[in-house]
Amino acid sequence: MNADAQMAYAIFWTVYAVAFVLFFYLFSRLLRIIPIYGVRTLIQAALIVFFLTPVESSEAVNWWIPAWLHGGYEGILGHVEESTRAFSNMALAGACLFIVWILDLVRVRIRSRRKAA
Repeated sequence: MNADAQMAYAIFWTVYAVAFVLFFYLFSRLLRIIPIYGVRTLIQAALIVFFLTPVESSEAVNWWIPAWLHGGYEGILGHVEESTRAFSNMALAGACLFIVWILDLVRVRIRSRRKAA
């Protein structure tokens, strides 16, 4: 890929990351109405997995694309194997973040017990 394509790639990921941070901040403020910490953080984790899981492009070497975008587009085009690859990445990222979420709940539980004692 030429320099212009690399610059466009860098600009895309920069804008995408900044937009996600803004969206996540605003959505997190909206989620404050949910009183249960575990539900609130599970929804935040699902947002992170959905929007930030990348998949390597089959068209360009060393280019990464948001998995939801790639999987949805390839699914619409009928390329089931590419769509499955993208959503498999999302499932793997979701499983990893689920483990982190469980560990966070354990951490919060231990911290609340220490404060109560």
